[in-house]
Amino acid sequence: MCTAAEWDDFRATGTRRPVNFDADGFVHLSTRDQVHLPANRLFGGREDVVLLHLDPARLGAEIRWEPGVPTDPDSMLFPHLYGLLPADAVVAVTPYLPGPDGLFGTPPLP
Repeated sequence: MCTAAEWDDFRATGTRRPVNFDADGFVHLSTRDQVHLPANRLFGGREDVVLLHLDPARLGAEIRWEPGVPTDPDSMLFPHLYGLLPADAVVAVTPYLPGPDGLFGTPPLP
């Protein structure tokens, strides 16, 4: 997930290198059932967010399932991509809008 403007930049450069990549060493990813957690932390109330639907076979780097941040449920593991995210791994892009309360929920299937 990112803003529509970030997606435009991502397509132009061919890879996504999040600002926290050097510190974390990976790209934070989410499943459909957990994406609302980081969306609400990072983009609460914003209406310019898009979901990037990925083909795991095109990622080209290791994915590890690891804990998120301390406020996430204890048993929840998030996929972390230990490499840059290639634009050609994105197979669909859909708008991700918050509800009337400004909060994101589980997105519909694409």
